[in-house]
Amino acid sequence: MVIVSKYSFTHEAYIAKAKLHSFGIDCHLTDEHTINSQWLYSNAIGGVKLWVFEQDFDKANTILTHDYSNDVDAVFSDNSGNDNVRCNDCNSNEIVIFTKGKSLAFAIFILIGFPLFPFKHGYKCKNCNKFFIHR
Repeated sequence: MVIVSKYSFTHEAYIAKAKLHSFGIDCHLTDEHTINSQWLYSNAIGGVKLWVFEQDFDKANTILTHDYSNDVDAVFSDNSGNDNVRCNDCNSNEIVIFTKGKSLAFAIFILIGFPLFPFKHGYKCKNCNKFFIHR
């Protein structure tokens, strides 16, 4: 077995291990319990090590270094699934998901330590700047 990557925190190593298992690559973690109990030892012992078999090294390295940010943007864009939502005033489809009341609740939280006003989730039109809730 060979080390394919090292991680400072165990949760990062568990995510990488789960990703490799989802692609059918057998892997093993070492030093995870040591770092869970004494996290300051992470740099001293080289972090949590993710081991794979030599024949799976190239495939595992490719999987772990692949950038999925474009895939996430394509699936979770601001207007995904909102193509049929239009502004009530100007009938524009140039809308974004918006949460109304965040700044007021933040200001009250800073003043008294507790947000008192509820948020309203809905849409905001880019053309007329109006907030609305689509039902």
